[in-house]
Amino acid sequence: MREVSVPVAFNVEAIRQQFPILQRTVKGKPLVYFDNAATAQKPKVVIDALTEYYEKYNANIHRGIHSLAEEATAAYEATRDAVKQFINAGSREEIVFTRGVTESINLVAYSWGRANLQAGDEILISGMEHHSNIVPWQLVAEQTGAVLKVIPVDDRGELQMEHFRQLLSGRTKLVSVVHASNSLGTINPVEEIIAAAHKAGAVVLIDGAQSSVHLDIDVQQLDCDFFTISSHKVYGPTGVGVLYGKRALLEGMPPFLGGGEMIRDVSFEKSTWNDLPYKFEAGTPNIADTVAFKAAIDFVQSVGKSTARAHEEALLHHATAQLEQLEGVRLIGTARKKVSVASFVVQGVHPQDLGILLDNQGVAVRTGHHCTQPLMQRFGIPGTTRASFAMYNTKEEIDVMIAALQKAMKLLR
Repeated sequence: MREVSVPVAFNVEAIRQQFPILQRTVKGKPLVYFDNAATAQKPKVVIDALTEYYEKYNANIHRGIHSLAEEATAAYEATRDAVKQFINAGSREEIVFTRGVTESINLVAYSWGRANLQAGDEILISGMEHHSNIVPWQLVAEQTGAVLKVIPVDDRGELQMEHFRQLLSGRTKLVSVVHASNSLGTINPVEEIIAAAHKAGAVVLIDGAQSSVHLDIDVQQLDCDFFTISSHKVYGPTGVGVLYGKRALLEGMPPFLGGGEMIRDVSFEKSTWNDLPYKFEAGTPNIADTVAFKAAIDFVQSVGKSTARAHEEALLHHATAQLEQLEGVRLIGTARKKVSVASFVVQGVHPQDLGILLDNQGVAVRTGHHCTQPLMQRFGIPGTTRASFAMYNTKEEIDVMIAALQKAMKLLR
């Protein structure tokens, strides 16, 4: 893996000071947090934004005419504008707030899928998908008679694109693939996938749960039909997600949930629906966390994705080089293009046992199948130990992990 240089302007210690949790200890050791692919830690500006909402303008949104309701509505809608800019959507009406990527994919599956899929139609997903981009399509396929097909993954953890092109046909109605794998770190060639799928007449959903924090996202340039984001992966609060959809598609989709806010008029005989995006935002939303998500977006943009990405690539290079030198350690996922995820197995050691011993040294990693059981089966393993890096991590922390790993391996083997 090539050496990566970090811009001189990037000051990781200054970044770390903005994350209060990084100052704590675990089991008497300084916290080394390498579980960022599961959820990123939150800078103080995000925590402050959450507190400020509850302390100063806590109110329900959109329907109130008093000052607190107007302030809360303005803050909530400001986040929608921030997301629009963050991914370069064509209009703010194309930004739908959900509880997370899982709900965003389910929204498309149940609203677009049930309305458009018929018996014999085909849905293409990849062999490295998270369960949330497998199970909804299985359920909709059962209901509609559509057929689910899978793009295979090679030994490096890259999609076999020749097989993808062979699978595409006039029967393909939807292609739904992850932009960057949460288990392997693989960055998929989504531009090529989208162009080929559109040529075949298919709609494309891109799962951006892992990519949106690391990669520059321009949904208009990608020309994807749907794109999903999870706030808590982007240093924001949990319980907030985004579904971007092309306006024409969203306009033609039936509501996903029924209730308040998503209606225009209701009678016992018939109801009509609100305009976009509110047609898909039934009920009182997660206002406080959505408001605080804007602070996370602003924080990421203030650091600069390209600057942070160079630092994270240097971390991945350092970790990969160290892991490759350890006898009995095998990296799972060696794609040529990756986000900062290093997954590995240790011969003769169960990942869970390894994770417990690393935690005893203050090192937080993720172990198991990472909600990608079919992918683990593809590699013939029950799971991996996954270290995933963020802008606030350091090479020194990686050295701590490697030392803890060597100590654990001596105990377990």
